Amino acid sequence: MSHQTGIQATGEVREVFGKARNGEYRLIKIDIQNEQLVLGGCKKASKKWDAEYDALLLPLLQDDTPCYTLYRLDSTNTLGHQWIFIAWTPENSPVRLKMLYAATRATLKKEFGGGHIKDEVFATCRDEVTLSGYQQFLASQDAPKPLTAAEEELRQIRLNEVQSDVSVESKHQGALQGVSFPIQRDAVQALEQLRSKKINYVQLEIDFPNESIKLSCAAPTDLKDLPKRIPRDAARYHLYMFKHTHQGQHLESIVFVYSMPGYKCSIRERMLYSSCKNTLIHTVENSLHIPIAKKLEIDDGAELTADFLYEELHPHQESNMAAFSKPKSNMATFSKPKGPTGKKGGRRITRAPGDEDK
Repeated sequence: MSHQTGIQATGEVREVFGKARNGEYRLIKIDIQNEQLVLGGCKKASKKWDAEYDALLLPLLQDDTPCYTLYRLDSTNTLGHQWIFIAWTPENSPVRLKMLYAATRATLKKEFGGGHIKDEVFATCRDEVTLSGYQQFLASQDAPKPLTAAEEELRQIRLNEVQSDVSVESKHQGALQGVSFPIQRDAVQALEQLRSKKINYVQLEIDFPNESIKLSCAAPTDLKDLPKRIPRDAARYHLYMFKHTHQGQHLESIVFVYSMPGYKCSIRERMLYSSCKNTLIHTVENSLHIPIAKKLEIDDGAELTADFLYEELHPHQESNMAAFSKPKSNMATFSKPKGPTGKKGGRRITRAPGDEDK
C-alpha cells in the first residue's frame, strides 16, 4: 500500500534518486519535513562500501530524530546497483514521529524502487547501524528461522533420530516390515566415506540401550583379513567393497553381510538384528545412495573368501543351464497315450435334487 500518509517526495529527491540508481551516490539521507520527503544529505563513493560505511553513515544520524538512509553496495543485480535501506528510529524520538516514519516507509521504497533494495534494516540504536551491526544482521538472516514450541520439539525428535538427514521415515510406508532404528551420526559418516571410496569396510551394530544403529568398526580391510572382522559371539552388519575383475572389467561391488553366529546370541538379539536388517538396507540404498550389489547372511566369517564372494556376485551360468543343455538322445521319451476311440458317450443330464418326481 503506497502513500498511506499522503506524503510524497519532492522533485529534488526524485532527481537525486535517478542519479543514485545510476551509481552516482554512495549514501542518501531522507527526512520528512512539511509533509514531504526531503533530501537530508548525500555522499559520493571514494572507497569500497565497507571501508567507508561507518564514516559516512554515523555522522548523519541524530539521537532523537528518525530518518531514512539508503547506502549503496558494490554489488549489482539486473536492475543496477544494490542498496541497503535503513529505517532509523531512535528510542528517544517522539511517538508521533515514529508512527509517521513507519507509515511512510512504503512510500519511500516505491519512490526509490524496491528492486534496487537488497536488505532492509530497522534500527533503534547506533550499534545496529554500524558495519558490525549490519554484519550481525546478515548473519541472523542466514540463521534458522524461529520455531514454535511444537516445531522445536519435532525438530529435536528428528535430530535425535536422523543425526545427518538420514531418517528411517524416508522409507516407503508399508513397503517394509520390521523395526526401524535410526543411524547414529558417526555411523553415517563412515558410510559416506565408504560411498566415496575412502574406506572399503564398515561394521555396524545395534545400540540396544539407545535403540539405534551405531558404528562398530570402519577401517581399510584386505580380503584375507575380512573373516577376522566377523565376531564369533555377536551379530553384526557389514558393508565391504569387493574389488575384483569380471569378464575383463574391473569392478568395485559393495556387499552387505549380516552375520549371526547361531545360538550364541540371545533370542532378543537375534530377533532385533533380523527385524532391523531390511530397514537398514533400505536406508543405506535410498537415503545414503550406496548401491548394494549383493546381500548375504552368514554364521561364520570363514565363509567370506574371494571365491565365495565372486560366485555370489556372478553365479556360474553353466551349472544353472546344465539340465537344458543335455542332448535329447540321453533323455527318456514317453509315448503319448491314445485318446478314446469311437463315438463319444451319451449326453449326461444332471438334475437338481427334487426333480425326480417331476
